[in-house]
Amino acid sequence: MRYRELFIGFLRSGLLCFGGGPASIPFFHREAVVRYKWMSDEEFGEIVAIGNTLPGPINTKMSGYIGFRVGGIPGLLISVTASMLPTAILMIILMATLSHFSDQPWARGMSSAMVPVVGVILGIMAWQFLTLAAKSLKWHVTLIHVVIVGAVIWFLNVHPAFILVALFAWAIFGHKITGVFKPDKKENE
Repeated sequence: MRYRELFIGFLRSGLLCFGGGPASIPFFHREAVVRYKWMSDEEFGEIVAIGNTLPGPINTKMSGYIGFRVGGIPGLLISVTASMLPTAILMIILMATLSHFSDQPWARGMSSAMVPVVGVILGIMAWQFLTLAAKSLKWHVTLIHVVIVGAVIWFLNVHPAFILVALFAWAIFGHKITGVFKPDKKENE
């Protein structure tokens, strides 16, 4: 049953996602968190954050991890195959069609019409991540982080992967440097 759910869930995501890896994240969220309840919102957010720091397409990393988490090695193989197969087939068909009709106005219009749709999908995903962050950090801290990270990316032209690596390093080693982390008394007993 789980393997069938994995195949259908990731096949559906593979068939419906347009706009690259970041546009697939809300589809994966809907399947993994909302529809099949394989994980919580918090765990999904952590998977996306870690997946964004690793090289390669986010959709294969996420489908691989979620498939492995739900069904082990067979689940991983089923999920990755289901998420990649429709994309590969549709891409071949779409590119062959568009190259054949590339000078037609309807083909140019179709390509242009996808851009705002992907923008809306990314906006929804950003809002979901902001509200998720605000649950644990509170809104004022979340907005301060958004402003600082936005300024570092925009004005200093720092790649977001470097910021994520720095945040992971701070989470692992920062408390040792600054002494910010104070264990509860129960942990010492």
